[in-house]
Order: sequence, then C-alpha cells, then structure tokens
Amino acid sequence: MATAPLRTLPDYLIIGAQKCGTTFLYQLLAQHPRVKSAFLKEVHYFDLNFGKGNNWYRSNFPLQMRNTRTYVTGEASPYYLFHPHAAERASMVVPDAKLIVMLRNPVDRAYSHYQHQVKRVTGEARETLAFEEAIEAEDRILPAEVSKMRQDKSYKSSSHRTRSYLSRGRYMDQLLVWSSYFPRRQMLVLKSEDLFDDTTNALERVLDFLEIPHWTPAAYSIPNKREYTGVDPFVRQRLDEYYKPYNQRLYEYLGVDFGW
Repeated sequence: MATAPLRTLPDYLIIGAQKCGTTFLYQLLAQHPRVKSAFLKEVHYFDLNFGKGNNWYRSNFPLQMRNTRTYVTGEASPYYLFHPHAAERASMVVPDAKLIVMLRNPVDRAYSHYQHQVKRVTGEARETLAFEEAIEAEDRILPAEVSKMRQDKSYKSSSHRTRSYLSRGRYMDQLLVWSSYFPRRQMLVLKSEDLFDDTTNALERVLDFLEIPHWTPAAYSIPNKREYTGVDPFVRQRLDEYYKPYNQRLYEYLGVDFGW
C-alpha cells in the first residue's frame, strides 16, 4: 500500500466467464516476456473488494518507475463478467483497459461449475443437490439475490457467485452490460474450445489484441482439469434447447457461429 501511487493500473482484464479457461489463458500470458503479472490472478476488485479503494487495487500490480514502460500487466477475475456492478466500476477506474472474454459451450460450463461446487471440501458453498435439482433451485434463489445486489451495491451474495449454473451461460445479457460502458473495440471475445484445441492460434489472437509480439510458450498444460461423469443425455438435450435462443443472439451479435 505504501508504494501504491507508484504502481500501474492493469492494461487488460480477463473478465470471465467462470470455468471457461481464464486460468489457462492467464498462465499463458504470464510467461510472455512482455507481460508482468499481478500479484494475484483473481484480484476481485470490481466485484468483491471495491470498498477497499483504488490504492488497494494498485498495490496488486507492478511498480511503474517511469512514464513509459515496455510491458503490459493485467488480472483475471472471472466473476467480473457476471457481477451486476463490475462493468460500471471498471469503467470508472480503468476506462482504457482491454477486456478479454472467454466463452465456453454453456451446457459444459454449467456442468463444470456444478462439479466444482460439488467437489468443494468445506464451506457453505458446497453443492449437495443433484444437477437437475440444483438448476431448478437456481430459479428460486437467484432473482431475490440479484434484487438485493441492485438495491445495495455493497451486498455480497454467496448464492449469486456459486449457484448461478444456468444464469452465467446467458452470455449475451452480460456482454451487453459491459458494452454499455466500454467500446466494442476494447473487447475480445474468444471461444474457449479454440483455446483448448488450437492454443497457438488462439493465443496469437490475444497477443495481437494486446499489441505485443507473437511468442510461443516453451511448455504448457491446461490447469484445473477435472475428470467427472458427463451430463445425462436427457438433461443435456433439455439444456441445449434452453440455451438455443441465447446462443443465437450471441452469434448474431458477434457475427460468428460458435457451433454450440
């Protein structure tokens, strides 16, 4: 904190979505010779820690001893995309930041999120319901939590973070919120499957967006990869139908069909 005024603010934010490869991308970028990492991957300033103030946020980033520098820095907090106040807050603090959004097939994302909560060892956030029961419970729980968050910007909802299995996959609604605060040219939206399946080309797109030289990491592996039983085929069909109109809106907005 003592050196916070001498520290830079981030050049880029990886804002989500959760369980879409944000950790993988952040770790790839952290190896680049022209990138300096934040002290934490997930600083969570614009969602959970905004009350701590801008100097606290600056304290998470490298020192900037001169007016010019040869590196970029950033963080990755995947709750930002979904949080109702994060876009507005970010626009006030880092209006020129470049935003990177990772989007995964929403059915796969929802089930991965669910499995993450099931496998939590301790804490209130551990999911004890079956997947079908959990997504049905979401519709009963989340609307009231969102209402509380909108009425009280300091309210932190554990359920909104942890039990938002289907809601987080309605990507278009979240992108429109961020687009109302940031120009489209400052946002790069990537299909997560492209990063997993063709890492080199996907990474080059990110490097071009950040305006730093192309580079290939010596070695890498996908972190947080879990093995678990797949979604029941009947449930998957139901969710494919559920997300179809949301995905179509996304494809029209981006001008690309992700094939989900």
